[in-house]
Amino acid sequence: MKFNVFWLFVLALVNAHTVLLPPYGKQCFFEMLKQNDVLSTTFQVGSRDPNNADQLTVDFLISDPRHRIERSLTNIDHGDETIKASMDGKYQYCFSNEKYSRADLEVSFNVHGVIYYDALDANANSLDYSILRLKQLTNDVKAEQNYLVIRERTHRNTAESTNSRVKWWSLFQIIMVAMNCLFQIYYLRRFFEVRSVV
Repeated sequence: MKFNVFWLFVLALVNAHTVLLPPYGKQCFFEMLKQNDVLSTTFQVGSRDPNNADQLTVDFLISDPRHRIERSLTNIDHGDETIKASMDGKYQYCFSNEKYSRADLEVSFNVHGVIYYDALDANANSLDYSILRLKQLTNDVKAEQNYLVIRERTHRNTAESTNSRVKWWSLFQIIMVAMNCLFQIYYLRRFFEVRSVV
């Protein structure tokens, strides 16, 4: 029982999101922002398939409540984008796998928001400012850790794929050397064979 409570507590602390984008798919998310709020999104693209060593990419865009595009990035494997809300409303950010891939993509992302109010001024209230700054730095560390986990997985997949290719190439070379040795033994044996003419 205590073990289950512990894991529920740990899962409640995790605020990173992971989305599986199907081939030619698109996932959109929404955030309600007030004017001057800051929305920061960090993301990393990877694959759950251990045999996939490709560098996978997505398109990323952020649009405002009037559906005007604030940010648009194409063919990108990771990013850290920040916008400042110009008006109140529902802002949309999307990850798209519509153009580039025929494989499922795993997108891990974090959304950080800074609610604008005068406490962000260092002179207004130093305790509030320090708490907000500490929270922001903690979220940055979490986002960087998630980024490193996805990056390590991608590099491990690449290394395993390369090791597999080297193994099969070495096996092929051993077989070719053995065949070459057998051919040379056979050929030299025939060359030095004494034949008598009757």
